[in-house]
Amino acid sequence: MVEEQGQVRRSLIDRWFPERHVFLRTNGEIKGHVLTSGRQMMMAGAGIAVAAWTLVASGSFIFDLAARSRADDEIVRARAASERLNADLQARLETAVVRMSATTGGLDEMASMVERRHAALTGVMTMFRGVDGAEAVLAPRPPLPAAQTGPVQRIVAVRMDQERLIERAGDFAQTRAERLRLAFRLAGLNPAAYAASGSALGGPLVEARDPKALATILDVDEPFAIRIRHAADNLSEMRGLADAAEGLPFHRPTQARTTSGFGVRFDPFNGRPAVHQGQDFAAPLNTAIHATAPGIVSFAGVRSGYGNTVEIDHGRGFKTRFAHLNTMAVQPGQRVALGQRIGGMGTTGRSTGVHLHYEVWMDGRPQNPARFIRAGEQIVQ
Repeated sequence: MVEEQGQVRRSLIDRWFPERHVFLRTNGEIKGHVLTSGRQMMMAGAGIAVAAWTLVASGSFIFDLAARSRADDEIVRARAASERLNADLQARLETAVVRMSATTGGLDEMASMVERRHAALTGVMTMFRGVDGAEAVLAPRPPLPAAQTGPVQRIVAVRMDQERLIERAGDFAQTRAERLRLAFRLAGLNPAAYAASGSALGGPLVEARDPKALATILDVDEPFAIRIRHAADNLSEMRGLADAAEGLPFHRPTQARTTSGFGVRFDPFNGRPAVHQGQDFAAPLNTAIHATAPGIVSFAGVRSGYGNTVEIDHGRGFKTRFAHLNTMAVQPGQRVALGQRIGGMGTTGRSTGVHLHYEVWMDGRPQNPARFIRAGEQIVQ
């Protein structure tokens, strides 16, 4: 049975890859070359590997362009909607000035509404405390001089500033959330899986999805309550993505130049196509290598082929591996912070020169480290 199977395989090989003879004539001299079945199979395998690598690289490039294009379109639409809303607010507030100027009762009502809005707005602004850049963007305008305006004009000015402030808060949170969503997409991750659920305001507001119910809880008019909800939702997502990003390997392990990327390449030892599961960086001996995210050292020692190796568990199914190190500065079980030095670059193990071999793993599968590095650059921008 085994012999029959071997004969069948041999027959298929002979059919697809028969022995061929190639004759080349150079300066009147003819030389013959024999292409055995084995050599032809090796050449076919190399061609398939190169084609596969080309498809993967092209797909990655197209995915990145599509992700950036989608995010840019969403930001443009958001800005256009904001401009339309601002124009509508201006028209409604100008109408309110005329109405309030004609009735003292309306003036008292508007003053009361401004106070209730102020209380709700204070809660929203508290949510932005500690967010980089929020203080400058959300700073209120100075009050109008009392000697130059009447009480109606001052109340309307305060209300207008409240409208603008909550709108700026929503736009600020939405822009930051869009940038983070794009970063996660560049890394090949689904941002919805990492964003926080519910509203950052907490309490009964989380369940108040109906505008009327929300307006009742905040004791403000319905349009203003809707804008508070919009700002709170965007801020909640922004904080959720930002918190998740702090624990993911979005940073560079070294500032050294990249010498080899992720994917199929020709092995430097035997010259055959092989899958390269990481990214290589070259620099002088003992160049500092840093943790790309906080985590716990799960391994620090010698691995076959990798030489001196440090592996860090970042949680959420993520792990990073740093190989060919000359020195190791951490121990198994040690907690490390983002940017902490974990060792020095070397050439231990299966290495042709001083360099770092860096890998990113998610749920037991190797990922392209370059995608995560690009994601980190997007967040910094």
